[in-house]
Amino acid sequence: QVQLVESGGGLTQAGDSLRLSCAVSGLNFNSLITTGWFRQAPGKEREFLALLRWNGGRTYYADSVKGRFTMSRDNAKTAVDLQMNSLKPEDTAVYYCAAQNRATFGLRSSDYDYWGQGTQVTVSP
Repeated sequence: QVQLVESGGGLTQAGDSLRLSCAVSGLNFNSLITTGWFRQAPGKEREFLALLRWNGGRTYYADSVKGRFTMSRDNAKTAVDLQMNSLKPEDTAVYYCAAQNRATFGLRSSDYDYWGQGTQVTVSP
């Protein structure tokens, strides 16, 4: 059974940092192509943030988080992390990790086959 489990969310203040982690299990990692992070704020559509190619580790970021967020792979734990710096109130959302084993670029929610349950991040002014 495929599982993606996010952790690390919480309440913080503007300017602070948080690190999210997504533990991935139950996948055939030989067929895993891309992992991604998305977020969804109340009343808004799910927004792409970052992706990481499982083989090679290449990353790609949305303009809204480029330079502030960094996605990385933790090989020892079979997990992907999202380091979030200089947080802003507009970063408040539920954050989701996702995984795909299809060869699509990975910018859209529909590109992904598996999703975590989400973790809440709240940034106060």
